[in-house]
Amino acid sequence: MNVGTAQIRGKRVSVIGAKRSGIGAAMLLQGRGASVFVSDIEPLGEHERGQLEQKGISFEEKRHSSKVFEADFAVVSPGIPSHVPVIKELEKEGIPMYSEIEAASWFCPASIIGITGTDGKTTTATLVAAMCSVGAAARGYRVFSAGNIGVPFSSLVGEMSKGDIAVVELSSYQLERCKTFRPDIAVITNIMPDHLDRYEGSMKRYAEAKYRIYAKQRRQDRLVYNFDNETLRVHFAGSRRFVPELVPFGMEKERVGRAGGSYTTMDGEWLTTVIDGEKERVIRKTDLFKRSFRGRHNLENALAAVAAAKAAGVETGFIREALRGFNGVEHRQEYVRTICGVDWINDSKATNLNALRQALDATPGKLVLIAGGRDKGDDFSGLEEAIRGKVSVLVAFGESKEKFAEAFGSVVKVVQALSLEETVELARRHAATGQTVLFSPGCSSFDMFENFEVRGMMFKKRIREIAE
Repeated sequence: MNVGTAQIRGKRVSVIGAKRSGIGAAMLLQGRGASVFVSDIEPLGEHERGQLEQKGISFEEKRHSSKVFEADFAVVSPGIPSHVPVIKELEKEGIPMYSEIEAASWFCPASIIGITGTDGKTTTATLVAAMCSVGAAARGYRVFSAGNIGVPFSSLVGEMSKGDIAVVELSSYQLERCKTFRPDIAVITNIMPDHLDRYEGSMKRYAEAKYRIYAKQRRQDRLVYNFDNETLRVHFAGSRRFVPELVPFGMEKERVGRAGGSYTTMDGEWLTTVIDGEKERVIRKTDLFKRSFRGRHNLENALAAVAAAKAAGVETGFIREALRGFNGVEHRQEYVRTICGVDWINDSKATNLNALRQALDATPGKLVLIAGGRDKGDDFSGLEEAIRGKVSVLVAFGESKEKFAEAFGSVVKVVQALSLEETVELARRHAATGQTVLFSPGCSSFDMFENFEVRGMMFKKRIREIAE
């Protein structure tokens, strides 16, 4: 659907959910002439209420009334699953439903680089934006970062012009209701088990949500994917079935080189691009890694970002400059400080077991691991080898602390904590000089915290307190 202001003007739109993306969509559509009604089953915050009132947008809170169904279409916030009653009723009434990402894309004049994946999408998106931004002044365009990275896409499209670049991070939730969304360049970092509670335990359904990122791409578009990820490698085997040009990236030069004419890989110590057979060295691994940016998974993130930036036409010199200046992203294996010879690392963004495994692989030496939170129904047994090889003591907290104790109590010493303060104190007590304390929960934050950012900030606050 190619939608513009003329098609939206006068339409009745229900926005379900009044968090950041819902408010952003409501304000965008109201500004384009739609009659918008916002509905949230939860109470609205003072800030959200004030935004809607200032713009004269009708809303309700603590319920979904019959007015929701007096709509030509609805925009559904990503946190609302398909099984809740209001969504079932919208389906029954035959009211089309779209995501905030979809609605924003209708009005986006900029080129879009869309980035999804189970892990690494924020780091990759941040890197891509940095690479594009370094060259922006010289080439006369602007770069916008939006989506799952924290700023609603819909709140920024009004500022964009043709020739600009929108780097949009996308979760599976945001992609579920995309119908016509078409990025010029799509990136899939990897697909691993995650959010299976949302997808009724089905990896197939979870992956299908991710694959919506390229569903509407055309022949002139690019699809960057992780050749080392088994799920993606199998899915994209037989590239003639797929419309956009496939651009694989991977660690093993010979293997990934057989997958496509253009690719990004590691050639010895060099991160290297090959475009239509022409090879170019970008940066040495030793110039890329820093204390808060290391490990195989971050090499993969860098490979993905370089492939996307090259596809967008960014010169290698700008890409290299961005990589040299990059120090990682907050809450992602973030070095906090050293206290009495012990390094403390904040990896609160590790909300699934694969991210936890990556953090263990990337952290040198024996360590004290802090893990726990709300379990997503994952199988913990796959972590046993990594736990056995790297962890001296595991401090478990949150709803899943007993599951961690049961899974690894015979492998390593496990102590359980009732609060974040106790968690940090137990870790401090068990960490020896020269070791690292790695806060990498491997579970969601919603048992104790509003989100992983709050969890990470509270962890860092506690570290600062014990250092004083």
